[in-house]
Amino acid sequence: MPRLFVALPVPEEIADALAALQSGVPDARWQTMENLHVTLCFCDEVQGTVMRDLEEELSDIAGPRFSLTLAGVEQFSTGKQPRALVALVERSDQLDWLQQKVSTVARNCGIEIERRKFRPHVTLARFPQGAETGHHIAQFMASNGTFRAGPWVAEQFSLYSSRRGRGGPIYIEQTTYELTF
Repeated sequence: MPRLFVALPVPEEIADALAALQSGVPDARWQTMENLHVTLCFCDEVQGTVMRDLEEELSDIAGPRFSLTLAGVEQFSTGKQPRALVALVERSDQLDWLQQKVSTVARNCGIEIERRKFRPHVTLARFPQGAETGHHIAQFMASNGTFRAGPWVAEQFSLYSSRRGRGGPIYIEQTTYELTF
């Protein structure tokens, strides 16, 4: 069964700006430029018939194009264990609307969606269990706290599948949906 998620792709010029941040933290597994995105909804493992239903239902979402801006960085952690370094996406009504719409469609297709608060971001790096980061994360945060990139216009969103690869996850764009007005 494929692992699926719905996301906004990050344009190349924004990916270039994000790639410039990716250094200086030991044990960080930095994301490749082609894997940078803003997740709207993580669907986890989905059976083929549900995937086809999801693809079809997502095509019914008609929404406006809108601007996105990255502003700042943050560390996601579980207790004292770092999980990820991320670039934060400024909230907007249009982004929140699209995320809610996509999540509702996924639930209506029978996909169980996590009920945590939406925190729009682009994952820069992930950490393995027991990563040794020492003071490097604090230095990363201090050096990049005022990072900004964009704005760019979100013209589409995509359904992706994910599979494990030797160097980390491999994301495959399954279907793209245009934001049309």
